[in-house]
Amino acid sequence: MSSEKSITVKILGCEFSMSCTKEEREGLLYAVSYLDQKIQHIKNEGKIVGNEQIAIVAALQIARELLTLRSVESFDMSEFKRRIKIIESKLDELLPRKES
Repeated sequence: MSSEKSITVKILGCEFSMSCTKEEREGLLYAVSYLDQKIQHIKNEGKIVGNEQIAIVAALQIARELLTLRSVESFDMSEFKRRIKIIESKLDELLPRKES
């Protein structure tokens, strides 16, 4: 089992420190790059203002892409779900919890 190491990534101009194993690093960096590209594209369009709204629209676009891919027969859904759970746990570490 590989030990986790901390890496720093930048999304929406903000730096986040995340931990991942050596095996997860490449996939995580790819996901960060993909998300940041989506965000920058939405931001450059200028139709949506506010980082939170931009991030939500980017997430919705990526979710739509995922749902489209689900219909592809050769797609390994169990592996994809495993990777999504890893990303979700990393996001849970980074995002502040809302107090009710």
